[in-house]
Amino acid sequence: MRLNIQELLRGDGAIPFTCEVDPAELDFPSVAAYRSPLSARGSVVSSAGLLTLKGEAKVSLLCRCDRCGKEYEREDTIPLETVLAAEHQDEEDPDVFLVQDDCVDLDEVVTTAFVLGLDSKTLCRPDCKGVCPRCGHDLNEGPCSCRPEADSRLAVLGQLLHEDEQEVS
Repeated sequence: MRLNIQELLRGDGAIPFTCEVDPAELDFPSVAAYRSPLSARGSVVSSAGLLTLKGEAKVSLLCRCDRCGKEYEREDTIPLETVLAAEHQDEEDPDVFLVQDDCVDLDEVVTTAFVLGLDSKTLCRPDCKGVCPRCGHDLNEGPCSCRPEADSRLAVLGQLLHEDEQEVS
């Protein structure tokens, strides 16, 4: 969705906006499904010649925990705050978006904020214990029956203990 901000380019003021973005094209390994479109609301404000877009975007997700692999539902609210400019001063700055033909591309702004605001690691809960790397048991449900693996750096000490036991016998 393109928002015409021509009147803001001539002076101070604000233009409110609401939009919905279909996140289906976004591919995140930890997101199993999008339960709602990415909906955003806010305003573009012009003050002393500076154009800023402020607001928030909300989305409902079905995520897959990066530790235990279970799916869980989650609501995310991503803040939107960016500067709008007629031309880029720094091509690498993700917080500055171009105004083209007196319009700002809200889909681009909201999608970029979502991508940058989404956690790189999603967990079903902060204290998720994950799964046993040997048997795959969910450690959130209790300990597994696997014996702890001996540290290979201490294997020499284990051999010494085993030799001492044989000498005593």
